[in-house]
Amino acid sequence: MVHHRRGLRRLIKDDELVEAIERDWTTADLSRERRSMLRFAVKLTKTPGAMDEADVEDLRSAGFSDRDILDIVEVVGYYAYANRVADGLGIETESWIPD
Repeated sequence: MVHHRRGLRRLIKDDELVEAIERDWTTADLSRERRSMLRFAVKLTKTPGAMDEADVEDLRSAGFSDRDILDIVEVVGYYAYANRVADGLGIETESWIPD
């Protein structure tokens, strides 16, 4: 999680917003686009079988192109895969990764 936080801080460049997202992204001051993307990502992660066309349409109405949506699905899928591989093998965070 620590390496995700560093990446988020690097991208957003707003420590207060990063902290608000970490506490509860649903109450953080996010754009409609980011909120739609995160809602989609959470649903795809937690209940992939429940995804339907309305989820994709929500992203489109928030301004995402079909290519953007493909990228979102691929990134969410990759992280799910990578985390399950790491968890399945009992891999722990490297000691050199700072908090």
